[in-house]
Amino acid sequence: MKVNKEDVIKIAHLARLDLKESHVAEMQDSINKVLDWMEALNSVDTNGVPPLAHMTSALNHFREDKAITNLSREEALKLGPDTNEQYFKVPQVIE
Repeated sequence: MKVNKEDVIKIAHLARLDLKESHVAEMQDSINKVLDWMEALNSVDTNGVPPLAHMTSALNHFREDKAITNLSREEALKLGPDTNEQYFKVPQVIE
């Protein structure tokens, strides 16, 4: 399958791309190369090959989720630019 100039212009319009006329031929060539590559991949015999969920056999090793206290409230409040005894003061965002 090959795309022509009109196809490239239509694709650019659907993708909301402002494609200059001078770049249409370059984009057409690029799209056609990708389509040729896809056709080559489609010709590969994949019978008997199990589908992959991941490219490697590496697994995520999660740690147990434990709540720990690194800072006390007082220590955390000392780090803020504007605080009272209990909270950080922030600019009002609701009118």
